Order: sequence, then structure tokens, then C-alpha cells
Amino acid sequence: MNLFISFETGLREILSHKFRSFLSMLGIVLGVASLVATMALTGGMERGMRAFMEQMGGLEMVNIVDKEISSDLLDFWNLSPGRTLQDAHVIKAAAPLVSHVSPQIAFGLSASTADDSLRVRAAGVWPDYLAVAKHEIEAGRFLTDLDVDKGLRTAVIGAAVVDHLWPHWSPQAVIGQTIHLNDTPFTVVGVFKRYERDRDRLARERGTAQAVEERRARRGGRGGGWDPFRTKNEAVAIPLTTMFYEFRSGAFPDDSADTVRLENLSVRVGNLDHFEAALNEMRQALDITHRGVDDFGFDTREDWFDQMEQRMNATRTSGGLIAAIALIVGGIGITNIMLASITERVREIGIRRAVGARARDIFFQIVIESVIIALMGGVLGILVGVGLVQLITLIAPGDNEPLISSFSVLLSVTFAAVAGLVSGIYPALQASRLDPIQALRYE
Repeated sequence: MNLFISFETGLREILSHKFRSFLSMLGIVLGVASLVATMALTGGMERGMRAFMEQMGGLEMVNIVDKEISSDLLDFWNLSPGRTLQDAHVIKAAAPLVSHVSPQIAFGLSASTADDSLRVRAAGVWPDYLAVAKHEIEAGRFLTDLDVDKGLRTAVIGAAVVDHLWPHWSPQAVIGQTIHLNDTPFTVVGVFKRYERDRDRLARERGTAQAVEERRARRGGRGGGWDPFRTKNEAVAIPLTTMFYEFRSGAFPDDSADTVRLENLSVRVGNLDHFEAALNEMRQALDITHRGVDDFGFDTREDWFDQMEQRMNATRTSGGLIAAIALIVGGIGITNIMLASITERVREIGIRRAVGARARDIFFQIVIESVIIALMGGVLGILVGVGLVQLITLIAPGDNEPLISSFSVLLSVTFAAVAGLVSGIYPALQASRLDPIQALRYE
């Protein structure tokens, strides 16, 4: 039997019983809609989490942290100087798989101008800080080796600091202005890009008074909800040497810039394919500076990434099970309707067999009708799923906008077609096995 003729015949049969056909495809519609909506919501969450992780440093970022010394080395704890600038120098020299090294000396300071002030946690850093922390410059420049070598009073500040101290200024206008850190004047040479969630960005672009108050509350620490980018937006970076000599040397008169304890030491691995090898290189280098005392460890993002993947997979599995149940129910509905249709068309099938149609022609005819019903249900399900996603976004807007991908649409249509194919096999077998003589006599 010609495939086009089978398709045309099946479509005509479906259209001649519109309500019955709609009822048979209702389960497919619900199954496909739930699958599209679930994949869109999880896709948006995954994209948002990946973007957040990337903005916070990505998988390549590794923090070197303090850890408890092994019991057999407790007697030698005083041999290790702890995390110092010497660690950063030795990693830079002896770990070629590490592309950037960022030591930090942090200190709580008062940042002020002639009009206003706020409390910030300033960080004395190297130029590599920009790449390790995945910061981006909105205006001006970042710190250079010259700033660090000469201990210049230059500063790069976050967007929230600009909002507070220069509320009506653009980032470009702030470049060259003076900011006082604990009454010490610094020249602003750069402004970091603003980091924010999608809903915060939309609120800011609308310029609502409520959004302004929420931003002020977050900056002032008086509520307004948790902002994952608050630390980056309130960042103040100055040369590490300047931080030590201006604010820390008085507190640690016996230390030099190379021996003072670091608040943080982060690195960026150049290639994730050599991640473990890079950790081994750093471990060997740090064993030298820590004199064999294992008072350091590596805080990687792998555990965080694995937990995120597990949550996403669990959500996908739950949504997939719901969609699968709906598709099974829809398939049963199609099977029932096709069996009822065959009962009504026994005489028609007998006539077709009598004029030369083979059993396999009847079989394929019924299967094609079943698949057409399922595909039509799949198309309607996609439309319903898109509408459902839009409704959810409108009623309960979240941080991560749902993402309807072509893959989810293709997968949904494929599942619908498979459900129709499986559902039509049994009725098609029943129809193809009808005895032509008995079928002609059927009333």
C-alpha cells in the first residue's frame, strides 16, 4: 500500500471522528506537555547554575585552604609558615599546568568620598585576580604588575560601591576619582562589571522604586533577600603590596610582604583535562614551602558541580516518570479507540481484503492511523507545554528563565510517535487477522 495513500486515509478517518480522536490523543497531549515543561524548567535551572558557577570562577578555580594536620605530623606543626606569598611564587614557578595564581590579603576598611561612606572588605591582590575570580572590567583597567611592584594607591571597585558612593554617576565617570580607604586616598582606575540575577536585572532596568530599595537593603546588609553576587559587586581590589604596607604591616611588624599570612590563595588550572596533574604539581610545590607539613588542602568545584548534576538528573527523572505515565495512559487510550474503530470497520476491512488488500496492508494502515493520532497529540502537547511554561513564568517568575530547546521538542515528538506506534500494534494485528469472508458477513 502506498504510504501517502495510507496517511491520507488515516487522516480522513481521524477527521471524521473528531471528538473521539481528540479524547484518544488527550493522554499524549498531557504527557508531551509535562515533558516539555519539565525539560524547559530544568534546562533554565541548569543554564542559570552553570552561568552562576562560571561567574564565580568556574570548575578551573581551586582554592588552597587550611586543613588539620595529620596525626603523625602534629609535633612538627610549627615548621610550616602557613599560606604565604611564598606559596604563590613557588606555584607560579613550579606548576606549569596552573595558568594564574591569585594570593589575597583582605581587610575590612571604610570606603568613603566627600558625600558618603560604607564598610567594605578590600582585597590586596595580584593582576591574576581578574582571571581567577572571573571578574570583568566595565570601565577603566585592572591592576598591573607596575601597581604591585611600586605599591601604588590604585583601586578597582565593584558596581555596588559605585552605586553607593556615586549614585548618579556612570562607571566611566568614576574613573580617576578619589576614594578614601580608612582615610588613605586611592585613585579609582577601574570598575568591575555588574553581576546580577535575571530578575534583579529586569527590576533594575524597569527602574522601580522597590528595586532601588531592595538594592540598597542588600548593599547595607539589612535584608532584601540573598544576593549570590553581593561579594563580587562590593569588591574593592588594590595592589597586594599596598594593602600590606598601608594597612597590615603595623599589625604584623615582624612579617614582610612575603611571609605575612594570606586570607586566600586561589589558582586557575589552564586545562581541565589535566586537572589532577595540576593538583599534584601544586601539592609537590607546597610540600616544599610548608616543609613537609600537610596543613593545606584543595577546595575544588567538582563536588559542587556533581551535586548540581545530581539534582538536575533527579528533577529530570521525576518529570520524565510523570510524562511517561501520562504517555502510557495516552497509549492505552489510543489502543482502546483503535479497537473500537476496527469493530466499526470490520465490513470495510473485509471489502478491502476482497479486492486484493493484503493482511500487512491492513496492519500498516491501522498503525499509521495510530501514529498520526499520537503525532497530532504531540504537536498539541508542545503548544500546551509552551503555554504552561509561559504561565508559570508569569505567575511565579524565578531567577532562571525556562529554556525550551529544540532537543526537548524533538524528544517529545519522538516519544509521542513511539507511544502511537506501540499502541497501534495490537489493534493492527487484530484487524489484519480478520477473516475476509467473516468480515463481509459482519453486520
